[in-house]
Amino acid sequence: MPLNKTSDTAMRLYFFFQSLLLAFLLFACESKVEKSPLPAVEVTQYVVEPKTLPMVYDYVGFAQSSHAVEIRARVEGYLDTIAYQEGQLVKEGELLFQLDPKQYQARVEQSKGDVAKQEALLENAKLTVRRLEPLYKQEAASKKDLDNAIADKLSTEAALQTAKAQLLDNEINLGYTTILSPITGYADRSNYREGALMTPGNNNLLTTLSVLDPIWVYFNVSDYDILRIRQMQNKQAINVPQVGMTTLPQNNGYVVEGLRSDGSVYPYKGKLDFGSPTYDQSTGTLLMRAVFSNPQAEIRPGEFMRIKIHGIERPNAIFVPRRALMQKKEGMFVYLIDKQGKAAAQDVAVGDWYGEYQIITNGLEPGDKVIVDGINKVFPGMPVHVAENWASAQSSSKIPSSKE
Repeated sequence: MPLNKTSDTAMRLYFFFQSLLLAFLLFACESKVEKSPLPAVEVTQYVVEPKTLPMVYDYVGFAQSSHAVEIRARVEGYLDTIAYQEGQLVKEGELLFQLDPKQYQARVEQSKGDVAKQEALLENAKLTVRRLEPLYKQEAASKKDLDNAIADKLSTEAALQTAKAQLLDNEINLGYTTILSPITGYADRSNYREGALMTPGNNNLLTTLSVLDPIWVYFNVSDYDILRIRQMQNKQAINVPQVGMTTLPQNNGYVVEGLRSDGSVYPYKGKLDFGSPTYDQSTGTLLMRAVFSNPQAEIRPGEFMRIKIHGIERPNAIFVPRRALMQKKEGMFVYLIDKQGKAAAQDVAVGDWYGEYQIITNGLEPGDKVIVDGINKVFPGMPVHVAENWASAQSSSKIPSSKE
Protein backbone atom coordinates (compact mmCIF):
# COMPACT_ATOMS: atom_id res chain seq x y z
CA MET A 1 0.00 0.00 0.00
CA PRO A 2 2.68 2.67 0.82
CA LEU A 3 4.46 1.96 -2.48
CA ASN A 4 1.25 2.56 -4.51
CA LYS A 5 0.62 5.91 -2.77
CA THR A 6 4.15 7.11 -3.50
CA SER A 7 3.95 6.25 -7.18
CA ASP A 8 0.56 7.98 -7.51
CA THR A 9 1.94 11.20 -6.01
CA ALA A 10 4.93 11.10 -8.28
CA MET A 11 2.72 10.73 -11.33
CA ARG A 12 0.65 13.78 -10.32
CA LEU A 13 3.77 15.90 -9.84
CA TYR A 14 5.04 14.80 -13.22
CA PHE A 15 1.85 15.85 -15.05
CA PHE A 16 1.76 19.16 -13.13
CA PHE A 17 5.25 20.14 -14.21
CA GLN A 18 4.52 19.02 -17.77
CA SER A 19 1.47 21.29 -17.93
CA LEU A 20 3.41 24.20 -16.44
CA LEU A 21 6.17 23.77 -18.99
CA LEU A 22 3.67 23.62 -21.85
CA ALA A 23 1.97 26.85 -20.70
CA PHE A 24 5.34 28.60 -20.43
CA LEU A 25 6.28 27.53 -23.95
CA LEU A 26 2.96 28.73 -25.38
CA PHE A 27 3.31 32.17 -23.66
CA ALA A 28 6.84 32.54 -25.00
CA CYS A 29 5.69 31.76 -28.53
CA GLU A 30 2.85 34.26 -28.37
CA SER A 31 5.14 37.02 -27.09
CA LYS A 32 7.36 36.54 -30.13
CA VAL A 33 4.43 37.01 -32.52
CA GLU A 34 4.39 40.62 -33.84
CA LYS A 35 1.05 42.50 -33.67
CA SER A 36 -0.31 43.68 -37.04
CA PRO A 37 -0.67 47.51 -37.36
CA LEU A 38 -4.16 49.05 -37.03
CA PRO A 39 -5.75 50.28 -40.26
CA ALA A 40 -6.05 54.08 -40.62
CA VAL A 41 -9.52 55.58 -40.25
CA GLU A 42 -10.71 58.12 -42.83
CA VAL A 43 -11.63 61.47 -41.25
CA THR A 44 -12.25 65.08 -42.22
CA GLN A 45 -10.19 67.76 -40.56
CA TYR A 46 -10.65 71.41 -39.64
CA VAL A 47 -7.48 73.50 -39.48
CA VAL A 48 -7.69 76.09 -36.69
CA GLU A 49 -7.29 79.64 -37.99
CA PRO A 50 -7.93 82.86 -36.02
CA LYS A 51 -10.65 84.96 -37.67
CA THR A 52 -12.90 87.90 -36.89
CA LEU A 53 -16.09 86.45 -35.50
CA PRO A 54 -19.38 88.33 -34.98
CA MET A 55 -20.82 88.31 -31.47
CA VAL A 56 -24.57 87.82 -31.53
CA TYR A 57 -26.69 88.49 -28.45
CA ASP A 58 -29.90 86.47 -28.37
CA TYR A 59 -33.02 87.45 -26.39
CA VAL A 60 -36.78 86.83 -26.28
CA GLY A 61 -39.00 89.88 -26.77
CA PHE A 62 -42.63 90.82 -27.22
CA ALA A 63 -44.20 93.30 -29.64
CA GLN A 64 -46.12 96.38 -28.62
CA SER A 65 -47.76 99.20 -30.56
CA SER A 66 -45.55 102.24 -31.00
CA HIS A 67 -48.60 104.45 -30.39
CA ALA A 68 -51.58 102.99 -28.55
CA VAL A 69 -54.59 105.19 -27.72
CA GLU A 70 -57.42 104.24 -25.36
CA ILE A 71 -60.81 105.54 -26.49
CA ARG A 72 -63.12 106.53 -23.62
CA ALA A 73 -66.38 108.46 -23.33
CA ARG A 74 -65.87 112.01 -22.02
CA VAL A 75 -69.56 112.73 -21.41
CA GLU A 76 -72.46 110.66 -20.17
CA GLY A 77 -74.87 109.31 -22.74
CA TYR A 78 -76.34 106.25 -24.38
CA LEU A 79 -74.29 104.63 -27.13
CA ASP A 80 -76.21 105.08 -30.39
CA THR A 81 -73.79 103.88 -33.08
CA ILE A 82 -70.61 101.82 -33.48
CA ALA A 83 -69.41 103.21 -36.77
CA TYR A 84 -66.13 101.36 -37.42
CA GLN A 85 -65.33 97.79 -38.40
CA GLU A 86 -63.73 96.07 -35.46
CA GLY A 87 -60.18 94.83 -35.97
CA GLN A 88 -59.62 96.91 -39.11
CA LEU A 89 -57.57 99.97 -39.96
CA VAL A 90 -59.26 103.30 -39.29
CA LYS A 91 -58.08 106.68 -40.54
CA GLU A 92 -57.49 109.76 -38.43
CA GLY A 93 -60.75 111.72 -38.08
CA GLU A 94 -62.94 108.71 -38.95
CA LEU A 95 -66.12 108.23 -36.89
CA LEU A 96 -65.83 105.51 -34.23
CA PHE A 97 -68.79 105.97 -31.87
CA GLN A 98 -71.84 108.20 -31.65
CA LEU A 99 -73.53 108.90 -28.32
CA ASP A 100 -77.09 110.22 -28.07
CA PRO A 101 -76.61 114.00 -28.59
CA LYS A 102 -80.16 115.25 -27.89
CA GLN A 103 -79.70 116.49 -24.32
CA TYR A 104 -76.47 118.27 -25.26
CA GLN A 105 -78.09 119.87 -28.33
CA ALA A 106 -80.85 121.19 -26.03
CA ARG A 107 -78.28 122.65 -23.66
CA VAL A 108 -76.54 124.36 -26.55
CA GLU A 109 -79.77 125.91 -27.74
CA GLN A 110 -80.56 127.05 -24.21
CA SER A 111 -77.12 128.59 -23.89
CA LYS A 112 -77.56 130.38 -27.20
CA GLY A 113 -80.79 131.90 -25.83
CA ASP A 114 -79.01 133.02 -22.67
CA VAL A 115 -76.32 134.68 -24.77
CA ALA A 116 -78.90 136.47 -26.88
CA LYS A 117 -80.73 137.66 -23.74
CA GLN A 118 -77.55 139.02 -22.21
CA GLU A 119 -76.61 140.73 -25.47
CA ALA A 120 -80.02 142.50 -25.46
CA LEU A 121 -79.61 143.55 -21.84
CA LEU A 122 -76.15 144.84 -22.58
CA GLU A 123 -77.35 146.88 -25.51
CA ASN A 124 -80.04 148.43 -23.31
CA ALA A 125 -77.49 149.21 -20.59
CA LYS A 126 -75.24 150.91 -23.13
CA LEU A 127 -78.15 153.06 -24.38
CA THR A 128 -79.01 154.06 -20.80
CA VAL A 129 -75.44 155.18 -20.16
CA ARG A 130 -75.36 157.15 -23.42
CA ARG A 131 -78.63 158.95 -22.46
CA LEU A 132 -77.50 159.83 -18.95
CA GLU A 133 -74.05 161.14 -19.81
CA PRO A 134 -75.24 164.37 -21.58
CA LEU A 135 -77.98 164.87 -18.99
CA TYR A 136 -75.42 164.63 -16.20
CA LYS A 137 -73.28 167.26 -17.94
CA GLN A 138 -76.35 169.53 -18.15
CA GLU A 139 -77.06 168.81 -14.48
CA ALA A 140 -80.39 167.27 -15.50
CA ALA A 141 -79.42 163.88 -14.01
CA SER A 142 -77.66 163.01 -10.78
CA LYS A 143 -74.23 161.43 -10.49
CA LYS A 144 -75.81 158.45 -8.74
CA ASP A 145 -78.08 157.73 -11.68
CA LEU A 146 -75.11 157.73 -14.06
CA ASP A 147 -73.05 155.52 -11.76
CA ASN A 148 -75.88 153.01 -11.46
CA ALA A 149 -76.24 152.89 -15.25
CA ILE A 150 -72.51 152.31 -15.73
CA ALA A 151 -72.48 149.56 -13.07
CA ASP A 152 -75.48 147.91 -14.71
CA LYS A 153 -73.66 147.99 -18.05
CA LEU A 154 -70.54 146.34 -16.58
CA SER A 155 -72.60 143.71 -14.80
CA THR A 156 -74.43 142.88 -18.02
CA GLU A 157 -71.10 142.54 -19.88
CA ALA A 158 -69.90 140.07 -17.24
CA ALA A 159 -73.14 138.10 -17.47
CA LEU A 160 -72.75 137.98 -21.25
CA GLN A 161 -69.23 136.53 -20.90
CA THR A 162 -70.55 133.90 -18.50
CA ALA A 163 -73.34 132.99 -20.93
CA LYS A 164 -70.84 132.68 -23.79
CA ALA A 165 -68.57 130.46 -21.67
CA GLN A 166 -71.51 128.24 -20.81
CA LEU A 167 -72.41 128.03 -24.51
CA LEU A 168 -68.85 127.02 -25.36
CA ASP A 169 -68.86 124.36 -22.63
CA ASN A 170 -72.13 122.91 -23.90
CA GLU A 171 -70.86 122.94 -27.50
CA ILE A 172 -67.73 121.07 -26.39
CA ASN A 173 -69.81 118.46 -24.57
CA LEU A 174 -72.00 118.13 -27.65
CA GLY A 175 -68.86 117.52 -29.68
CA TYR A 176 -67.79 114.78 -27.25
CA THR A 177 -70.86 112.77 -28.21
CA THR A 178 -69.22 112.23 -31.61
CA ILE A 179 -66.07 110.18 -31.02
CA LEU A 180 -63.56 110.38 -33.88
CA SER A 181 -60.32 108.50 -34.35
CA PRO A 182 -57.39 110.63 -33.14
CA ILE A 183 -54.82 108.60 -35.12
CA THR A 184 -54.55 106.22 -38.04
CA GLY A 185 -54.31 102.75 -36.58
CA TYR A 186 -55.95 99.38 -36.07
CA ALA A 187 -59.05 99.40 -33.87
CA ASP A 188 -59.70 96.70 -31.31
CA ARG A 189 -63.17 95.29 -30.61
CA SER A 190 -65.75 97.50 -28.94
CA ASN A 191 -66.22 96.74 -25.26
CA TYR A 192 -69.82 98.01 -25.33
CA ARG A 193 -72.73 97.58 -27.70
CA GLU A 194 -75.46 99.99 -28.84
CA GLY A 195 -77.78 101.08 -26.06
CA ALA A 196 -75.22 100.93 -23.26
CA LEU A 197 -75.07 103.92 -20.93
CA MET A 198 -71.61 105.45 -21.10
CA THR A 199 -70.21 107.54 -18.28
CA PRO A 200 -66.80 109.24 -18.05
CA GLY A 201 -64.18 107.32 -16.07
CA ASN A 202 -61.27 104.90 -16.23
CA ASN A 203 -63.56 101.86 -16.10
CA ASN A 204 -65.44 102.68 -19.30
CA LEU A 205 -62.93 101.85 -22.02
CA LEU A 206 -64.68 101.79 -25.39
CA THR A 207 -61.83 100.42 -27.50
CA THR A 208 -58.12 100.79 -28.22
CA LEU A 209 -56.37 102.07 -31.35
CA SER A 210 -52.89 100.81 -32.15
CA VAL A 211 -50.30 102.12 -34.59
CA LEU A 212 -48.49 99.09 -36.04
CA ASP A 213 -46.01 100.80 -38.33
CA PRO A 214 -43.50 101.15 -36.84
CA ILE A 215 -43.79 98.41 -34.23
CA TRP A 216 -41.89 98.22 -30.94
CA VAL A 217 -40.35 95.03 -29.55
CA TYR A 218 -39.34 95.01 -25.88
CA PHE A 219 -36.81 92.55 -24.44
CA ASN A 220 -34.79 92.14 -21.25
CA VAL A 221 -31.00 92.18 -21.16
CA SER A 222 -29.06 90.66 -18.25
CA ASP A 223 -26.96 92.90 -16.03
CA TYR A 224 -23.86 90.96 -17.10
CA ASP A 225 -24.40 91.81 -20.77
CA ILE A 226 -25.14 95.44 -19.89
CA LEU A 227 -21.91 95.79 -17.89
CA ARG A 228 -19.93 94.30 -20.76
CA ILE A 229 -21.50 96.65 -23.30
CA ARG A 230 -21.02 99.71 -21.07
CA GLN A 231 -17.36 98.87 -20.67
CA MET A 232 -17.10 98.64 -24.44
CA GLN A 233 -18.83 102.00 -24.85
CA ASN A 234 -16.38 103.63 -22.46
CA LYS A 235 -13.30 102.11 -24.07
CA GLN A 236 -14.64 101.31 -27.55
CA ALA A 237 -13.12 97.88 -26.92
CA ILE A 238 -12.91 95.33 -24.11
CA ASN A 239 -10.34 92.69 -23.30
CA VAL A 240 -11.98 89.33 -22.80
CA PRO A 241 -9.80 86.82 -20.87
CA GLN A 242 -8.37 84.12 -23.12
CA VAL A 243 -10.47 85.30 -26.05
CA GLY A 244 -8.92 88.55 -27.25
CA MET A 245 -10.27 91.98 -28.07
CA THR A 246 -13.96 92.72 -28.65
CA THR A 247 -14.96 95.80 -30.66
CA LEU A 248 -18.17 97.81 -30.95
CA PRO A 249 -19.84 99.09 -34.15
CA GLN A 250 -19.22 102.67 -35.20
CA ASN A 251 -21.77 105.23 -33.89
CA ASN A 252 -23.60 102.47 -31.99
CA GLY A 253 -24.79 101.06 -35.29
CA TYR A 254 -26.26 97.88 -33.87
CA VAL A 255 -28.43 95.84 -36.20
CA VAL A 256 -31.44 94.09 -34.67
CA GLU A 257 -32.77 90.94 -36.32
CA GLY A 258 -36.18 89.51 -35.49
CA LEU A 259 -37.21 85.86 -35.75
CA ARG A 260 -40.87 84.83 -35.75
CA SER A 261 -42.31 81.93 -33.78
CA ASP A 262 -41.95 79.59 -36.78
CA GLY A 263 -38.22 80.37 -37.03
CA SER A 264 -38.52 82.59 -40.11
CA VAL A 265 -36.45 85.77 -40.20
CA TYR A 266 -38.44 89.01 -40.29
CA PRO A 267 -37.48 90.80 -43.53
CA TYR A 268 -36.96 94.25 -41.98
CA LYS A 269 -34.01 95.02 -39.73
CA GLY A 270 -34.60 97.00 -36.55
CA LYS A 271 -32.61 99.39 -34.42
CA LEU A 272 -32.32 100.07 -30.71
CA ASP A 273 -34.05 103.26 -29.56
CA PHE A 274 -34.63 102.88 -25.82
CA GLY A 275 -33.04 101.42 -22.71
CA SER A 276 -34.58 101.64 -19.26
CA PRO A 277 -32.52 103.66 -16.74
CA THR A 278 -33.30 101.19 -13.93
CA TYR A 279 -32.97 97.44 -13.45
CA ASP A 280 -35.84 95.13 -12.61
CA GLN A 281 -34.99 93.99 -9.08
CA SER A 282 -36.89 90.72 -9.41
CA THR A 283 -34.99 89.57 -12.53
CA GLY A 284 -31.78 91.62 -12.56
CA THR A 285 -32.43 92.67 -16.14
CA LEU A 286 -32.76 95.93 -18.03
CA LEU A 287 -35.68 96.57 -20.37
CA MET A 288 -34.64 97.44 -23.92
CA ARG A 289 -36.65 98.35 -27.00
CA ALA A 290 -36.10 97.83 -30.69
CA VAL A 291 -38.16 99.51 -33.40
CA PHE A 292 -39.04 97.72 -36.66
CA SER A 293 -40.71 98.86 -39.83
CA ASN A 294 -44.03 97.02 -40.17
CA PRO A 295 -45.76 98.23 -43.36
CA GLN A 296 -47.87 95.10 -43.85
CA ALA A 297 -48.81 94.85 -40.15
CA GLU A 298 -47.28 91.36 -40.03
CA ILE A 299 -46.18 91.80 -36.42
CA ARG A 300 -49.04 92.39 -34.01
CA PRO A 301 -48.92 93.64 -30.40
CA GLY A 302 -48.39 90.84 -27.90
CA GLU A 303 -46.49 88.63 -30.36
CA PHE A 304 -43.33 86.98 -29.06
CA MET A 305 -40.15 87.22 -31.13
CA ARG A 306 -36.53 86.20 -30.82
CA ILE A 307 -34.24 89.18 -30.98
CA LYS A 308 -30.65 88.95 -32.20
CA ILE A 309 -28.33 91.94 -31.70
CA HIS A 310 -25.56 92.19 -34.31
CA GLY A 311 -22.68 94.63 -34.59
CA ILE A 312 -20.10 93.55 -32.01
CA GLU A 313 -17.07 91.64 -33.32
CA ARG A 314 -14.39 89.49 -31.72
CA PRO A 315 -11.14 89.68 -33.74
CA ASN A 316 -8.67 86.76 -33.76
CA ALA A 317 -11.16 84.30 -32.35
CA ILE A 318 -10.34 80.60 -32.28
CA PHE A 319 -13.27 78.28 -32.93
CA VAL A 320 -14.11 74.82 -34.22
CA PRO A 321 -17.21 73.16 -35.66
CA ARG A 322 -19.54 72.27 -32.82
CA ARG A 323 -19.83 68.70 -34.06
CA ALA A 324 -16.10 68.21 -33.38
CA LEU A 325 -16.57 68.59 -29.62
CA MET A 326 -16.75 65.55 -27.35
CA GLN A 327 -18.03 65.42 -23.78
CA LYS A 328 -16.43 63.69 -20.84
CA LYS A 329 -16.82 63.88 -17.09
CA GLU A 330 -14.17 66.57 -16.66
CA GLY A 331 -15.43 68.73 -19.54
CA MET A 332 -15.10 69.07 -23.31
CA PHE A 333 -12.34 67.75 -25.58
CA VAL A 334 -11.49 67.32 -29.25
CA TYR A 335 -9.36 64.92 -31.24
CA LEU A 336 -6.29 66.42 -32.91
CA ILE A 337 -4.10 64.90 -35.62
CA ASP A 338 -0.52 64.85 -34.37
CA LYS A 339 2.68 64.94 -36.44
CA GLN A 340 2.67 61.13 -36.73
CA GLY A 341 -0.81 61.19 -38.26
CA LYS A 342 -2.43 59.71 -35.17
CA ALA A 343 -5.41 60.87 -33.11
CA ALA A 344 -4.67 62.67 -29.86
CA ALA A 345 -7.25 63.86 -27.32
CA GLN A 346 -7.04 67.52 -26.34
CA ASP A 347 -9.00 69.15 -23.50
CA VAL A 348 -10.57 72.52 -24.40
CA ALA A 349 -12.50 75.31 -22.69
CA VAL A 350 -15.48 76.63 -24.63
CA GLY A 351 -17.10 80.06 -24.81
CA ASP A 352 -19.98 81.39 -26.89
CA TRP A 353 -21.20 79.76 -30.07
CA TYR A 354 -21.96 81.19 -33.48
CA GLY A 355 -23.93 79.19 -36.03
CA GLU A 356 -22.21 75.80 -36.41
CA TYR A 357 -19.11 76.97 -34.61
CA GLN A 358 -18.04 76.97 -30.97
CA ILE A 359 -15.55 79.51 -29.67
CA ILE A 360 -12.59 77.93 -27.89
CA THR A 361 -11.16 80.03 -25.06
CA ASN A 362 -8.32 77.69 -24.13
CA GLY A 363 -6.66 74.51 -25.39
CA LEU A 364 -6.09 75.12 -29.10
CA GLU A 365 -3.52 77.01 -31.13
CA PRO A 366 -3.54 78.29 -34.73
CA GLY A 367 -2.63 75.48 -37.11
CA ASP A 368 -4.01 72.64 -34.98
CA LYS A 369 -5.78 70.00 -37.02
CA VAL A 370 -9.10 69.01 -35.45
CA ILE A 371 -10.96 65.84 -36.45
CA VAL A 372 -14.58 66.62 -37.33
CA ASP A 373 -16.13 63.68 -39.16
CA GLY A 374 -15.08 60.22 -38.02
CA ILE A 375 -14.48 61.02 -34.34
CA ASN A 376 -16.78 58.15 -33.32
CA LYS A 377 -14.32 55.69 -34.89
CA VAL A 378 -11.05 56.90 -33.37
CA PHE A 379 -9.30 56.71 -30.01
CA PRO A 380 -5.98 58.16 -28.79
CA GLY A 381 -3.02 56.78 -30.72
CA MET A 382 -5.08 55.46 -33.63
CA PRO A 383 -3.73 56.32 -37.11
CA VAL A 384 -6.02 58.42 -39.28
CA HIS A 385 -6.20 59.33 -42.93
CA VAL A 386 -7.48 62.79 -43.88
CA ALA A 387 -9.99 62.39 -46.69
CA GLU A 388 -10.74 66.12 -47.03
CA ASN A 389 -10.98 69.37 -45.14
CA TRP A 390 -14.31 69.95 -43.41
CA ALA A 391 -16.57 72.69 -44.80
CA SER A 392 -19.89 73.97 -43.49
CA ALA A 393 -22.96 73.11 -45.55
CA GLN A 394 -24.98 76.02 -44.12
CA SER A 395 -24.56 79.42 -45.72
CA SER A 396 -25.82 81.08 -42.52
CA SER A 397 -22.79 79.78 -40.70
CA LYS A 398 -20.18 81.33 -42.99
CA ILE A 399 -17.37 82.95 -41.09
CA PRO A 400 -15.75 86.22 -42.25
CA SER A 401 -12.24 86.01 -43.56
CA SER A 402 -9.40 86.47 -41.13
CA LYS A 403 -7.76 89.89 -40.70
CA GLU A 404 -4.12 90.01 -41.59
